[in-house]
This record gives sequence, structure tokens and C-alpha cells, in this order.
Amino acid sequence: MLRQVRTPRPIVNASKQAKQASALSRLPTKTLLRSLVLTSIMSNRWALRPSLAVLGCLSETKSKLLNPDRNIFLNKLLRWTVYNHFCAGVDRREVVRSVEGIKNMGYQGVILGYAKEAVLDADEAANNIIPSAAGGQQYGPRCYEMIEEWKNGTLQTLRMLGLGDFLALKLTGAGPISIDAMRAQKPIPEALKKALHEICEEVAKKRSRLWLDAEQQPLQPGLDEWAISLMRRFNRNGKALVYNTIQTYLKNSKANVDRHITLAANEGWAVGIKLVRGAYIEHEIRSLIHETKEDTDRNYDMIVDMLLSQSSGNLPPTALFLATHNATSTEKALSTHRQRVANNQPTAFLECGQVQGMADELSCKLVHNYETSQQGYQLSADKAAAVPRAFKCLVWGSVAECMGYLYRRAIESRGAAERTSHMVDALKQELKRRVFG
Repeated sequence: MLRQVRTPRPIVNASKQAKQASALSRLPTKTLLRSLVLTSIMSNRWALRPSLAVLGCLSETKSKLLNPDRNIFLNKLLRWTVYNHFCAGVDRREVVRSVEGIKNMGYQGVILGYAKEAVLDADEAANNIIPSAAGGQQYGPRCYEMIEEWKNGTLQTLRMLGLGDFLALKLTGAGPISIDAMRAQKPIPEALKKALHEICEEVAKKRSRLWLDAEQQPLQPGLDEWAISLMRRFNRNGKALVYNTIQTYLKNSKANVDRHITLAANEGWAVGIKLVRGAYIEHEIRSLIHETKEDTDRNYDMIVDMLLSQSSGNLPPTALFLATHNATSTEKALSTHRQRVANNQPTAFLECGQVQGMADELSCKLVHNYETSQQGYQLSADKAAAVPRAFKCLVWGSVAECMGYLYRRAIESRGAAERTSHMVDALKQELKRRVFG
């Protein structure tokens, strides 16, 4: 369990049963069994490689036979194995039930995204993306329809969220107009800006938050500029509505964070940062990435410590979300944050989260940390509100629409997955505890 370091004395002692119970004890047995099977596969490279090949094939196939939305048998097989474990559902009824289940387990919120991606086939691309004589592109009606469809799917997702939840937004999902402008590092196109502002306004009314998912390096610098422009407009009154994703495997990530902070401090808006190690390591330019995993880990922890300890000077209001499956980094951050809150020192607003179906032991420990911090200590209202909350991240959509998401998550987590034998052991111990008491 995470060690408490607050100065106030607990008003009640944790029971022996609570101390001895596994952090995984809050998982439903069905979820525990499925997690044991899938984690065992992910931790075995010989089983993982063919599994990735199958997912990759299903995510890219044009065959009706291999399309899970058209092949009933394949649909049921995938739902019973990977889809139901990692995804929220195919419609509002299933998604709401999944979100309620996660919150009933003790999580303080969810991050929800829509898995459907906007893709033009060859004929549509030929008819709707035409090079102009002055350079650049001219776009046909279909490209603008894709922005509208993306916006409507996003707003549909938002309606399934509650107070304090996160709406995950993939800007490449808006189609060619968005992608081309990002790549060229142009301002947000007018049609997309109108959609984004409507989404942000609805998120504010819902009292949820919005985070922008990362992209590959040809697109990320343009996305950073768009994120800053949205923060400049919507992150006001010391509150972060919009969060940008910073990938710390990139060598320039510290400088990127510093730039966000400097602009926010000078212009009077709040910074929202979702910190990840990296989502596109398989496809990035190698020279842009840290040489070793240890370098990335050090960079991640350094940025976290800088934001929590306010070591770079007088920081603007800062909200930090640790999107990581790394227990060591998480525990370091929690320890620093607890000490500063207990000592009435300024710090960032901190929250943590993991992908649904992964890193459940860490996630359950975060839930336990939140509950014991809230219940076991006499805290002021401000300090109680500062206790980091735990979230789970998931997507919704049809089985076929989610295959691309599942494949990317598997690729991104491949290196970590091969080092999760300890998680397999923890799952086995929890299963034994339930069977044999």
C-alpha cells in the first residue's frame, strides 16, 4: 500500500483485514480471470507476437469475413476476449453501464473517447482533395461532412460522462482538413475551430474536462499550437478545462512543458498537462527520442517533480494528469504531492489514470490511497479536495471500430507488457485468496 506521510494523526486505524487484502480485491471475479489470461499472454513474448499480428490484421482488413461487425462469430469471440475487457461498449446503454461499473469499484472518474476514425477511401480522396493552383489543397463537401460527423460523435460521447470526467479527443479523427493543417502547422481551420469551440463550451457546461490525445511528430508541433490556443481561451479563472498531452520519450518534451508554462504565466491562463511516456515509439524519428528507457523515465520524473515542487519559479495554475502504468513514477509523484499539501506548500493539481483492463494493481492502489486519505485523516476541505483521484481510460464504438485502438494500445504497451510477470503473480495470488480464503 502507498505509505501515508501526512502530519495529522489518523482518527481511525485501518483494520487488519484491509491491510492484508490484496489491492486487486475490488475487481469482479470475471474481470480478474480475464485479466489473468490476457496479462499472461502479454507478459509472454512468444504468445504476444502472434496476438499482435492477429490484432493488426483485424484492424486493417478489408475482408467482410474478417470484419467483426459483419462476422457474427468473430464479433462474439472478440467481445468475450479483448473487447469487453478494454472497451466500454457499442452504444449508450452499454457505455453507461460500463462507466457505472468502474465508478462503483471506487474510481473517481473515467476518460472516454470515441474509437471511430474518419477515413476517406481512394475514390473519395480523389474527388474531395484537389491540389489548388496556388498551392495547398481544396476540399470537397465530404471533407467538411467528416468534421461534422466527428463533432457529433464527440458530443454523443460527452453526454455519457459526468461531473469531473474527461472527454478524450483525437483531432486526426476530424479528417483530412485537420490532418493537413496540423502537418503544415497552420492555424486551426475555421470549420474545425467552430466545432472545437462548440465542444469546449459543452464540456464546460457539463463540468467535465477535455484532453487532446498526442499525435506523431509530423503532426504534434501543429497540435501543440492548437492546444495552446484552446487553453488560452478556455483555461481561465485558475481552472484547466483543456489538457494537452506531452510525450516524455521526446528529447524536447521538457522544453515543450517550459513553453506551455511560460506562455500561461505571461498571459494569465491555467496549464493542463497529461504526461505520458509516449504513444508512437514504433513510428517516430529515432533521433527525436531518448536513447534508453531509463533516460525517458528520468525525464518523466523530472518533469513531474518540477511541476509538483514548483521548482521552475512562480508557476501559473497547473493541472497535471499522470497517464502512466509505471508504479515507481506514480509513487514518487504521490509522495511529493502529499508532502507539499501537508506542509501548505504550492503544488499542481494532481490526478492519475490507467487504461481500462491494464495495470489494475496500480489502479486499485490509487483508489485505496484516495479512500484512506479521505476517510482516515482529519483534513481541511482544501486538503481533502487535493487528494489525487484515480481514473480509468476507455473507448467506445463497434467492435470493428475499436480494433485499431486496441492494436495501437497493444503496440504502445508492448515493452511494458513483456515486463509484467509480477502482475501475473499478483493476479494469481488474488485468485488463490478467493478460492482458498
